[in-house]
Amino acid sequence: MASSAKSTLGCVLAAGLLAGGFAAPAVADDTAAATVELNLLSINDFHGRIDANTVKFAGTVEQLRAENPQGTVFTSAGDNIGASVFASSVQRDRPTIDVLNALDLAASAVGNHEFDGGLEDLTGRVAAAAEYPQLGANVYRRGTTVPALQEYRLVSVNGLTVGVVGVVTEETAALVSPGGITTIEFGDPVAAVNRVAAQLSDGTGDEADVIVASYHEGANTASDLASATAASPVFRRIVNETSPEVDVIFNGHTHLAYSFDAPVPGAPGRTRPVVQTGSYGENVGQVKLSVEPAAGAVTAHSAAVVNRTGTADAELVAAYPRVAEVKSVVDAALAHAEQVGAQQVGSVTADITTAFKDTDGDGTAERDDRAAESTLGNLVADSLLASLAPGERGGAEIGVVNPGGLRNELYYAPDGKVTYAEANAVLPFLNNLWTTTLTGAQFRTLLEQQWQRTADGTVPSRPYLQLGLSKNVHYTYDPSLPEGSRITGVWINGRPLDPERGYRMGTFSFLAQGGDNFHVFNEGSNTKDSGLIDRDAWIGYLGGNSPVSPDFARRSVVLQGAPARIAPRQQVSVQVSRLDLTSLGSPANTQLTLAYVDARGKSRQLGSYPVADGAATVAFRAPASLRGGYFELAAAGSGTTVRLPSAVPAKATPGSERKADA
Repeated sequence: MASSAKSTLGCVLAAGLLAGGFAAPAVADDTAAATVELNLLSINDFHGRIDANTVKFAGTVEQLRAENPQGTVFTSAGDNIGASVFASSVQRDRPTIDVLNALDLAASAVGNHEFDGGLEDLTGRVAAAAEYPQLGANVYRRGTTVPALQEYRLVSVNGLTVGVVGVVTEETAALVSPGGITTIEFGDPVAAVNRVAAQLSDGTGDEADVIVASYHEGANTASDLASATAASPVFRRIVNETSPEVDVIFNGHTHLAYSFDAPVPGAPGRTRPVVQTGSYGENVGQVKLSVEPAAGAVTAHSAAVVNRTGTADAELVAAYPRVAEVKSVVDAALAHAEQVGAQQVGSVTADITTAFKDTDGDGTAERDDRAAESTLGNLVADSLLASLAPGERGGAEIGVVNPGGLRNELYYAPDGKVTYAEANAVLPFLNNLWTTTLTGAQFRTLLEQQWQRTADGTVPSRPYLQLGLSKNVHYTYDPSLPEGSRITGVWINGRPLDPERGYRMGTFSFLAQGGDNFHVFNEGSNTKDSGLIDRDAWIGYLGGNSPVSPDFARRSVVLQGAPARIAPRQQVSVQVSRLDLTSLGSPANTQLTLAYVDARGKSRQLGSYPVADGAATVAFRAPASLRGGYFELAAAGSGTTVRLPSAVPAKATPGSERKADA
């Protein structure tokens, strides 16, 4: 609980970013009651969900507000915009901003997606449209401790002053296009919250009776508080090191729904709520506080994650003026999107999706497993290569896709047609397409950097990101090997990777600037902007290659136990795994067939091996006569081919054969 000193609506104004207006509710007489009730509402990761559920989302906010109309403060923990559905993204998220304006959002922490268009876009276009401030207490002018954004907002409600402090994940620099954030840097969010909380409770200047910390950062598991703090060092610090002056903690970024009651550090017996609401407006967080102003204390609290209401839209519109305004915004946005987005741009023969995984143990697989290869990621990589291969577009030889850039699926239902809106939803960020040259050695490093490290060497919340690659790239890896040596073999267009040769990469500007911790891209040479944006190139590719079918052949396979060199008659045993993709419709592989292909291209089949759950053991004796070439496995089911990363002698000698038999 902060100082009980009262303050009018106030804020810190950072360079160039002005606070949006907020109409404070009527102030109750402090003497009317010994205890003041507050109703704090929060959302996070709305991501421009302007769709058939938006009115019900707004209705949920208003139903909860109606429980305490004069005592409610509505906030967001960030990512309101960016990675949005078509109805919002086609208008650069203006409908989403208008919806939040209509709902009297008091303040929002910035999320990493607020920086998708760069700092200039956030502090210019977005700030001008939003009637709420974008809070980022840990966003600083590069090389300084000068705030680049507004740090907090004070809201007067029921005779009390509520201070809302906003911060964003420290990993933001790795999650957005580096070119848009060259003048800023992202500091420790907990330290920033604590610094501002101290300012708001030191008895001088702006003061708050209640302090809310809105973190665009959160837990990696929602099972229970102990498990969540054990699983994430960042979340552990939020819970255990956030100042005791902070009364409520709202989270975001990790798209989980939870409501924990956490011990307050340095205050034995005291707890405070830590809440995240999932994503996409599916829930609203509600924290109720009982505050004794005279004592300067929160005497009671409760917290809940409230599911989106099932009340009919018409009833909500009739009951709540703000919902009626939201419906007008949504109807106009959907009508515009329908007109623009209904055009067919291509077709598919089956579902082409990201990797699916049962993340919460309920038996239902969800999209967007970024640690796994997918049919969609590989297709987009193929499209990048096709778009950027012409010399005038950069002369790309390899297409590379980060999994976080894929925000929707290409579903066959109901008729295989792909509309403009559906295609746009896959790649909604409007990245420019770039080419750059990496040496073979640097490309191998790029593949090693799928095991993630931030610029300062720490492991981020997503420790592994699986790149999508064009179909001319294949590699093997062994995750049990030491970091930096896990890639065991790489082939480009069927030839072993040449560490000295330069290879032209075709990718998004975000990735080409080292985004998602693929730092080696910053070492690329002859980097060029193709003049294309991802949406236009992608839609053009779909139109020119339809109907498009999913390719279930993997670019990468786990292969363990392969010797560095295979001699004549040598006994070899290798383990192959992760053969099966988890994209929708992916077939289960049933058999591996081993062949020896000599330097002249002559192939000889050596045996077949059963596959179970995507894994197989392949044991064989090498032929007595070897003439260079390679050993290759072919998977029945997916069409995946796997080369053994083992050198094969160009010509057997009697001595080498006898040695191999020894």
